[in-house]
Amino acid sequence: MDSSIRHVTDRRLSIRTDAITHLGILHARVRPGHEASVINISAGGALIETPLRLLPGRHIELQLERGDQITAIRGRVVRCRVARVLASRMAYHGAIGFDAPLAWIATAAARDVYAVPPASAGDLARS
Repeated sequence: MDSSIRHVTDRRLSIRTDAITHLGILHARVRPGHEASVINISAGGALIETPLRLLPGRHIELQLERGDQITAIRGRVVRCRVARVLASRMAYHGAIGFDAPLAWIATAAARDVYAVPPASAGDLARS
């Protein structure tokens, strides 16, 4: 993609990653205890899936469980849409903009994006 086009269409200020388990995130909740799944996350925000309808502009607290550590981060709902409709429930995708950046996510996301992938056995044989 041309970088000039990306600049116009991609408003994100932080690198996003969908390697949630790589970050050690085991569970997520929207307070007061509504289950959520993190689809992707950056230092500045997250896209989550939840059965809870999130209202744009509303402040929420997202709790991220990493092993025995729980990180609570406050943010504002940027947008929300219906992700799927099932016979027994609905699922929503909500974009959350964090009030303060999460430094540990920025570091991990940058490491994933800029890391050089390991050489495969075929690459080693050709060199």
